[in-house]
Parts: sequence; C-alpha cells; structure tokens
Amino acid sequence: MIREESPSVTPALEPVRRIAAYAVCTDGSGRVLLVRASTRSGTPGAWSLPGGAVDHGEDPNHTVVRESAAETGLSITVTGLHDVLADMRALPHRGVTIHTDRLVYAASVRGGTLVDRVGQPTDLARWHTLDEAKGLPLRPFTANALGLPPGSIDLRPDETPDFPSFYAAPGPDGLHRAQRFAAYAVATDPDGRVLLTRVAAGYPGAGCWHLPGGGTDFGEQPGAALLRELVEETGQSGRLVSLLGVASHRDAASLGPEGYPIDWHGVRAFYRVAVDSPVAARVADVGGSTDAARWFPADELRDLPPEATTEVTAEAVRAAFPQ
Repeated sequence: MIREESPSVTPALEPVRRIAAYAVCTDGSGRVLLVRASTRSGTPGAWSLPGGAVDHGEDPNHTVVRESAAETGLSITVTGLHDVLADMRALPHRGVTIHTDRLVYAASVRGGTLVDRVGQPTDLARWHTLDEAKGLPLRPFTANALGLPPGSIDLRPDETPDFPSFYAAPGPDGLHRAQRFAAYAVATDPDGRVLLTRVAAGYPGAGCWHLPGGGTDFGEQPGAALLRELVEETGQSGRLVSLLGVASHRDAASLGPEGYPIDWHGVRAFYRVAVDSPVAARVADVGGSTDAARWFPADELRDLPPEATTEVTAEAVRAAFPQ
C-alpha cells in the first residue's frame, strides 16, 4: 500500500482512470534508470520510473518498451513482473482526479544512448544509485517500487469519487471502446482444489469456467479488490500468496448485456490465493456475470477442454502449475 503524507484539500474533480506500465531497469553497478518530469507535467521536477499509459489494445509488455525508448533513448527488454499497484492523484489545474493502475516490470538495457527531450512530459533520463535516488523528489509509486521512503509529491483528493470499473466511450471509428483493469485469483484450498466460476449467459465467454475476481474500484488496490470479489462472488475468504502475472486480451467486437458491440481491452493481474478454510462454493451475487462456482480437483482441472475455460483462466493456471 502506498503511504502518503497529509493530503491537501482539493475541489471536486472529474474522475479519470488509466492503465500504465513502467520499468525498473538497473545497470551493472546497481544504478536504477529514472526520468524527470518537465514543466509540461503535473509534477515538474519529480523523478519516476520510465514508462507511461497503455494504449487501447496494447500489451503492457509492449507499452513499457515503447515508452522507455521514447523517454530515455534506450532499448530495453522485459525480464519479469516486479509489482502491480494503484494510486490516486489529483490534478486541480486540469480539473481531474486520476486513478492509475500501474504495472511495474523488471527490465534490462539492450542498447541505445541516453537522450534529453524538449517540449515533452519528461525532459531528462539519468542513472542513479539508490542512495542518490533517496535525495530526489520521487513519485510515490517509484519510491514504492524501489523500496524507498515515499514523498508527498502527488496531491491526493479528499474523497474517492464514484467511477464505474467498466466504462465504454465512443472510439475514433465510432465503435464504443472499453479498457478495464481487473484482478483475478488462482484460489486453492488445503486439498489442492482450484476454485472456478462460470460466466453467465449474456456475457462474453458465457458458459466458460473463469477465475474468481473482477474489476477494481476507483482508488482500490488490486489485492484488496481481489479478496473483496472472492467473498462477493463465491463466499470464500482468502489470503494473497503471490503475484503470478498480468494478462492482456482484446476482443475488437465483444457482445455483452449492453446489446451493442464494444471494442474491449482487458488487462488482468492474477494472483495465487490460499483459502485456508473453504466452504461450499456458491454464487453470492445472484443475477450478475457469474452463474456457478465450483471447486475442481487438480485432475479434473487438467482434463477440462481448452474451449471450456476463458483465455485468462488458461494462462493463469499455466503460470500457477507449470508442467
């Protein structure tokens, strides 16, 4: 959880959500690559990890490589997933409060030369030791990722605004677009059974077995959202064990209960969750996107045909139980 110092009072601001990807990139001397925000940004002079917003339909792995190259002049390669977190930031001069779901990757440099930029949201890219970084005005998410004490650079809103986890808006081609961040669980009990939920009729993937979980609320951390969804969907209380990965899937013309096609882009973090005291699987939120819940023994899970599970379920199960 990101810790903040006392927030300042802010006026009512329009809520905005976005997904972004960043790189923790170190060199052979243990220095970390940081970029400085320019006067065009909301926090000029602040330092952060290189990265930026995930475009609609873009895999976050590609985002972090593209944004890092643009901000630093260096070509990087992703070597792993470092962390997933969320934060809120008030920008009164823009009239918005931004909730950002941040995917933080470990990365290494393949080549290139550090560059300075003019007229862009960041203007400098430099290597810093952790001791040097401690003395810089760091964005809170950057300090968190580096294990350093957080500062109070980001202005937090007084209250968490209401904002749906799913919001579709017309895209440039006239087709509605939706980009949604969600958190899901590979939930197991002491007997090694895995908990799955079935997608209800009228929703994309109807009839397929899916992971318990769902969209995060504005201002909510993904881990907390996941445990909340686990109780609401299946009646199970769990504890987070580890972050397994992030899946990015796009359905360019998804049909759901809205009744019209939506260019849908889902970015989902999936976690291993332990349910130490399982109860009978049941759907607590009747009438929603889930119509059944069931504990699957490991052998039954392996025998499920590919078409019986959603993409993210198959990907997460492979990550949790590698062959």
